[in-house]
Amino acid sequence: MSRVFKGLRALLASPASSSSSAAAAAKFSSSSAFTATAGKSATSKAAQKTPKKPIASKPKTEKPPTPRTTTRPSGIFKLTPVSPALARFLGAPEASRSDAVKQIWSYIKSQNLQNPANKKEIFCDEKLKTIFDGKEKVGFLEIGKMLSRHFVKSS
Repeated sequence: MSRVFKGLRALLASPASSSSSAAAAAKFSSSSAFTATAGKSATSKAAQKTPKKPIASKPKTEKPPTPRTTTRPSGIFKLTPVSPALARFLGAPEASRSDAVKQIWSYIKSQNLQNPANKKEIFCDEKLKTIFDGKEKVGFLEIGKMLSRHFVKSS
């Protein structure tokens, strides 16, 4: 049997025979350590004997904490004025795109307007038809496209 296999067998032995396995593991580790040190070259031994220079750590300079400024929302999180039809649906004259989509999806889920056979398809009731150009069915990827005309560009 090889040395590796004997060492693994000693390590995997049951806990009842832990004293014998510990002795076998110690024997295995000492023999492998001996063969590992015998194979080292003279240059590595010389490199080990050279003393290393102590590294002097520089003291950290404390920076005064910068005051956190509150950032204004931008992009889809920015409140923008919406069309009258979307304002009636949402109940607010201004909304962010993300909030509008969240409220539309919560309405779709609460009214059970999602097609059970094809979850990507939404059936529009009268309230949703005012937002989605009077369409009977809308794909879930179309919702963002249909809402873009309801957000008024502010310059």
